[in-house]
Amino acid sequence: MADFGFNEHHQSEVINYMRFARSKRVLRLKTIDSCFEELKDSRLVDETFTVDEVREMLDGLQVVVRGEVETELINTAHTNVLLLRQLFTEAEKFYLRLQTDISELENRELLEQVAEFEKTDFKTPNKSNQESNKPKLAPLNEGGVSELLNKEIARLHEENDKLKARLRTLETQAMSALDEKTRAERALKDIQKVQGEQQRRACAQEISCLEDTVAALKEDYEKSLSANAASQKDLQENLVSAKHDLLRIQEQLNLAEKELDKKFQQTAAYRNMKEMLTKKNDQIKDLRKKLQRYEPDE
Repeated sequence: MADFGFNEHHQSEVINYMRFARSKRVLRLKTIDSCFEELKDSRLVDETFTVDEVREMLDGLQVVVRGEVETELINTAHTNVLLLRQLFTEAEKFYLRLQTDISELENRELLEQVAEFEKTDFKTPNKSNQESNKPKLAPLNEGGVSELLNKEIARLHEENDKLKARLRTLETQAMSALDEKTRAERALKDIQKVQGEQQRRACAQEISCLEDTVAALKEDYEKSLSANAASQKDLQENLVSAKHDLLRIQEQLNLAEKELDKKFQQTAAYRNMKEMLTKKNDQIKDLRKKLQRYEPDE
């Protein structure tokens, strides 16, 4: 099997599979032979047969043989799929991706090599065939494959380390962002607190200014009321004084009239009295004018 490049272990696995395939093939060939023997024993009892009878026998034999061959081919295909499943499953454990070339399955040269191997090496005793059959393929430990596996594992470790580093970086950035958010929220609260205190102080100052303005207006109003009260008091006093003067003048006028009556016969006295009366009348008019200014309604 040197032409196939197999090691001893893989050569043993190939021999086991070929033995399994050969046993299945031999069993199916025996089944086909039994079909022919059954036909011979059951139908070929007469010496002569008609064409229709021969055709009927051959058609029946064809159906039986066709069924047997088709069953064997289907079973062989399914068996090959199960073998490939084992290989692919074992490869996936080591993160390998196997590829197949379907065209090589019809390579006549390789098929002839397999046939030659079946004739020669297949019959050669092999100690490795005595090993216990395992349900799974043995791990791959050869140099080339191990090197590929080691490279793949190293690459995966490196990628894993990069992802871990990236994760740590993202965690650091996330923590930094959270810290910045916390600091921003605290700063915002402090600013809102300072603005609130400033607004309260401004409102308090404005209220104080308004209170001072109201107090000043109230004081001015009270002063104005006091001034008006004092002015009204002065006017009342002046009015009372004017009334007293008027009464006194009227009394003097009455006295003057009485004296005028007594001295009416005296010409000089009469003239003097008249002059005095005229003066008094003028004074009275003046007083009345003054009185009208203080009491216009009267």
